[in-house]
Amino acid sequence: MHRFITPVTSRILTLRAIVAIFAGLSSATSLGQAPPHGDLLVVTKQSRALAIVDGKTLQVVAQVPIGEDPHEVVVGPDNRTAFVSNYGEGTLHTLAAVDLVGRKPLPPIDISPLRGAHGLYLHGQTLWFTAEGSESVASLDPPSAKITSVLGTGQLKTHLVWVSRDGNTVLASNAGSQTISLFRRAEVHPSVVPGSPAPPASYTHEIWQPTLLPVGPAAEGFAVSPDEHEAWVGDAEGRLTILDLRAGESETNFPAGIPGANRLKFTQDGRLVLITTHTGSDLVVFDAHTRAIVKRVPIEQHGASGIAIEPNGKRAFIACPRDHYVAVVDLEKLEMIAKIDAGREPDGLAWWPGPGH
Repeated sequence: MHRFITPVTSRILTLRAIVAIFAGLSSATSLGQAPPHGDLLVVTKQSRALAIVDGKTLQVVAQVPIGEDPHEVVVGPDNRTAFVSNYGEGTLHTLAAVDLVGRKPLPPIDISPLRGAHGLYLHGQTLWFTAEGSESVASLDPPSAKITSVLGTGQLKTHLVWVSRDGNTVLASNAGSQTISLFRRAEVHPSVVPGSPAPPASYTHEIWQPTLLPVGPAAEGFAVSPDEHEAWVGDAEGRLTILDLRAGESETNFPAGIPGANRLKFTQDGRLVLITTHTGSDLVVFDAHTRAIVKRVPIEQHGASGIAIEPNGKRAFIACPRDHYVAVVDLEKLEMIAKIDAGREPDGLAWWPGPGH
């Protein structure tokens, strides 16, 4: 028996379908289970390209040239441009730029006289980067491509950088000096000589007060907790140093069984810390409260590098450079669920929600 749909019943079905769609979206949103959207950005060092990977299908949709020895990537403040550090073991002097919407390279940014850009961090409208060859951390205004400040660390291999939400604290790892540089922003007022006219208010200026915190050998990777109270730092000998950022000092240092720690990242809820290693075969997952290993998740054979977590917190993406793929880890089950062939020697990762977000 055939069922005929009249214009009236068609409209009723259409309305029901619309209601069902909105109900489904509302339910998914209320449960915090909205489907993933956006793209994963993958720096592939041997391919010298930025792979743009569809977040749903996990398929590469574009590969954009990004210059010599690319390492880290970050999405710029316009949410349409990605910036990539060209490292060269501390010798190169450019940041590559990519039009994410047009999927094409843009003119590189010359950071001379600084050398060896590596770590990248976006704070508001400002792009911060480490300049390893110049033993410093610098900030840049992306629209004008002008460097706005330089903070000297005086330390070897200044590698990764982080900036607090209020912009008043900067951390940088110095893997060659076994230290973390902590900079606090302060305001200096002009001194007043008794009997002399007060200097103009314009003489007031900002300074960054530096503190060096000791960590383990070859400690380059670190992660800051979502509440910004702690920084976890891994080192080559398998120890963890936890820094108390409110007090500006080391809180503890203990053996953690993660030699060659490379990158660290907190999950959005602050419950777990993910740690990759240069030589291990597992993603090591720590409980941030008990500071004990929850699980070692097998993901590769020859070491892992960059970590990115999608905005809904469901999946982590782990660069496995020597195995030439990106591992996809289900953060609820703590299991690898897929591999992405994004190009040769993947390293730095970032999530791009798309131009409309």
